[in-house]
Amino acid sequence: MGQKVNPIGLRLGIIKGWDSNWYGGKDFSNKLVEDQEIRKYVNARIPKGGISKIIIERTLKRITITVHTARPGVVIGKGGQEVDRIKEELKKLTSKDVQINIFEIKRPELDAKLVGESIAQQLAARISYRRAMKQAIASAIRVGAQGIKVKCSGRLGGAEMARTEMYKEGRIPLHTLRADIDYAISEADTVYGKIGIKVWVFKGEVFGKRDLSPNIGGGNQSERGSGGAPGNRRRPSGNNRGGAPAGRRR
Repeated sequence: MGQKVNPIGLRLGIIKGWDSNWYGGKDFSNKLVEDQEIRKYVNARIPKGGISKIIIERTLKRITITVHTARPGVVIGKGGQEVDRIKEELKKLTSKDVQINIFEIKRPELDAKLVGESIAQQLAARISYRRAMKQAIASAIRVGAQGIKVKCSGRLGGAEMARTEMYKEGRIPLHTLRADIDYAISEADTVYGKIGIKVWVFKGEVFGKRDLSPNIGGGNQSERGSGGAPGNRRRPSGNNRGGAPAGRRR
């Protein structure tokens, strides 16, 4: 029998970095729970922000949160008001100084989480699951994915008995560790129950040593940050070998 493993967890430390970057020490469990609460809060606070992932980095007194989103305008808000509000709310939640950076995803069709959320929204709006899946696959291949696989499970089309349907195009080499495979699970809340959606996107192979910093290696992304008052703008430090152009912090 095939032993399934999360494609991202399998590649951690090889071609993918961690979404939480900090040293735990004796306080590890509390920080882990706090990270989960931050992610849950931000996702609930901006449900239509097109958020793919939230990366959390910690120093002694500061938490730096990088939000990867396809809709930076929704997250930042008019004149940066929304992001400042979220920042203040997170300060109350964590009792620490918080800095928020916005990282724009240029090609959401290649992001597994965003593809899954898009299909989930269509299923909730009673669009045919076959049509939603095939459109997502066609979009990803058109934008430059080397392979994509989409699997939907549940009462598809309102059927009495739950089943699983899968479509794929191109190749998805799950055993190849240098293969850059993005994977995500989403859920669609329909009138006849939940439908689970799994998405695998193969973006190509990574040769040579890769910088494992989580904000690097997107290749198709650019960075925009928001860390407080507009007067505090500065160039972000760090290596940009992964192909993401340097952005700005507000």
